[in-house]
Amino acid sequence: MKKLILSLFTCSIVLSSQAQDNLVNSLKANVSDSSKAKYQFTTIIDLEDSPVKNQGSSGTCWSYSGNSFLESEMLRKGKEFVDISEIYTARCAYIERAKNYVRMHGGVGWGDGAELHDVAQIYKKYGAMPYDAYTGLNYGTTKNKFGEMQAALEGFLKGIVENKNGKLTKNWLPAFTAALDSYLGKVPETFMYKGKEYNPTTFANEVVGLNADDYMELSSFTYVPYYEPTLLMVPDNWSLQTVMNVKLDELVDVVDNALEAGYSVAWATDVSEKYFSWKNGVAIVPEKELDDMSADELKTMFDGPKKERTITPEYREDAFDNYTTTDDHGMHIVGLAKDQNGKEYYMVKNSWGDANDYKGYLYVSKAFFQYKTTAIMVNKAAIPSELSRKIN
Repeated sequence: MKKLILSLFTCSIVLSSQAQDNLVNSLKANVSDSSKAKYQFTTIIDLEDSPVKNQGSSGTCWSYSGNSFLESEMLRKGKEFVDISEIYTARCAYIERAKNYVRMHGGVGWGDGAELHDVAQIYKKYGAMPYDAYTGLNYGTTKNKFGEMQAALEGFLKGIVENKNGKLTKNWLPAFTAALDSYLGKVPETFMYKGKEYNPTTFANEVVGLNADDYMELSSFTYVPYYEPTLLMVPDNWSLQTVMNVKLDELVDVVDNALEAGYSVAWATDVSEKYFSWKNGVAIVPEKELDDMSADELKTMFDGPKKERTITPEYREDAFDNYTTTDDHGMHIVGLAKDQNGKEYYMVKNSWGDANDYKGYLYVSKAFFQYKTTAIMVNKAAIPSELSRKIN
């Protein structure tokens, strides 16, 4: 979250427990403690999802949200719940990102962050593991603490690309992998799950049983043609993948259609604005800019439903171009609700534990979704048929 703290992590809100506490306190200093009592949410759609987790001090929200999405896909298909290891996915992504970093002579960023499509691509190439078989907790911690590891890995890679001997040896990748082994633990060749032996590939094929090619990532930009793939221009798109570009109202239609049809949606967004309130479990876009609000208006910003700003494609794009919108966080849209005035909100599962007013979930207005979404990932079958024809 580049506007508030200096970090290379996509989910930099959770760099450490103390940093998280400080950030939450600073963002909520002027917010009423009674906001939950002032919102009366009625559930419209509530899809089955897996338990809320805590990514700890790591920028792995993309893996937590993406794997939560895969877990819900399993549940939707009538499969038994599997607690997929987010850190196995992240570890494999670090290896692929390191390869790109070296191939591009350090010309891509390094850090914990990645994108939702990386979950699907890692699943396709490396398979999956259950959490109990690979926790990533290899040095006495009970939660992820990746600061030292990432600093060490980045320093290692910088040393490789700044190699003074010219030609690289092939030893750098085994050495890099050994560092991951030291911090996260070695990946077992096989493991037991419910009395049967698997490896990551057979576990993905036989137990998880999803097809990575069933999923598509979409976003909305005005500077490129609609209904064509375009490069997702955010720093943590290290794999240089494209998203399908659609109109802003169609992006909302995709989510609404998916939820109505029983499909959840993985969501990448900006959470750095003060009107994203994790404590209160509400994300909105006030009608006024924050600089134009009085002290009383700021204090009561979450004190019940209020009129929101109208979000146009141009207004949304300006926020990308002036860095007001940044690629901060990944979460999981699992339902739809309305407030006492009938306005609709997406029900969103987060990965910061359950220490907020809605036990790890929050209600996101459609205005906030339109304004701050960087990308969504959804099952292709959940895309409205008319839009599906437009994007072929």
